[in-house]
Amino acid sequence: MSDEDPSASLFRFVHPVTVRFRDIDVGGHAHHSTPLMYIEEARWAYWKEVAGRDGIESVDYIMAEARLRYHQRVLYPGVVQVGVRVVSLGRKHFEMDYEVRDASGGLLVSASTVQVMFDYRAGASISVPDELRERLETFEGVPLPRRRGQEPSG
Repeated sequence: MSDEDPSASLFRFVHPVTVRFRDIDVGGHAHHSTPLMYIEEARWAYWKEVAGRDGIESVDYIMAEARLRYHQRVLYPGVVQVGVRVVSLGRKHFEMDYEVRDASGGLLVSASTVQVMFDYRAGASISVPDELRERLETFEGVPLPRRRGQEPSG
């Protein structure tokens, strides 16, 4: 993820999030944990709009991993734009990338997460449903590889 503004081409889904006063720490910028909340809010908007899931009972994944890189301080007041995209779809997991940008397009935070499909009633991981795979690939406009950096399987 570069500091240039590739958002228009890399992220088909962008969600605005307001930087709140309560987000600010003694350093005068958003606390280091706050971008995770911005990303979570944007991921839920993506999941609702793109994956067609609606309501807390329709959350069908658990978080397995999150990685963040801080490029610039997130300042108050403001609205950040959070780009969200799925970059790979495995048998039971999917990986997402994010960019948090300020109003002028400056890159503030880049991140990636790994989610595992999960049946909360059964308490076990499940395979990525075919209908979800189709929705995500249709929205992203490309066949998604099973792992980051691999070619899509046929």
